[in-house]
Amino acid sequence: MRISVRIAKRALDVVASSVGLALTIPLYPIIAAVIYAESPGPVLFRQRRAGRLLGPDLGSRNRFRFEEFDMIKFRTMCLDAEATTGAVIAEEHDKRVTRVGRFLRGTRLDELPQLWNILRGEMSLVGPRPERPEIIVDLALAIPFFEERMRGVKPGLTGLAQVSLGYTGSPLPGSDIESVTRALTNPFKVDGAEGAMADDMRIKAMFDFAYGAAVENFFSYLRTEISILLRTPLAVFRRTGR
Repeated sequence: MRISVRIAKRALDVVASSVGLALTIPLYPIIAAVIYAESPGPVLFRQRRAGRLLGPDLGSRNRFRFEEFDMIKFRTMCLDAEATTGAVIAEEHDKRVTRVGRFLRGTRLDELPQLWNILRGEMSLVGPRPERPEIIVDLALAIPFFEERMRGVKPGLTGLAQVSLGYTGSPLPGSDIESVTRALTNPFKVDGAEGAMADDMRIKAMFDFAYGAAVENFFSYLRTEISILLRTPLAVFRRTGR
């Protein structure tokens, strides 16, 4: 990433997260109250996530070194949601999500505390969504070079994949990417693998790679960043208006 892009991106992150926190902090007590009323317990949820890719780690089973951080969200699931399942990616109609949590996820209000992650420099306003380190290992085995989507870029609150695809990464009906989905999913033609999570993540990774290429040039970065920010409210509305 060019120095000019890095400076502009960080300046935008600091200004946007500062303004965003100032405007949304009055909502925090209300959101916290409704979360606690339905499901008593902590209202904030911290989860270890992988940030920028630093390089290979030959001495670790994880194989990769990331800038790990604790991502903050409003809790949307019941307590101890992974007590029996371990680390798994949330599905679109996940039964572990509470009624309040479903509304928060649909409106993305559960993501508001990540403005603090952005202000701290752990995340960016725009970038690939951060995955959990242990899940990246499994995805990298199914999707060659999957970890490379985070090379040189910080994870984002929103991103090109988020404004272009559905919740899990599935193509939107009628979109250009839907017409080539058959060629992108289950590429090894494994029996019974249709609908696998890796297929949606493979499509998401394509958009993340495209964003990573765009930030290599200042003007392409500027066009892409503005486009994503303008499309984000529409993406939120699309999810809540279904």
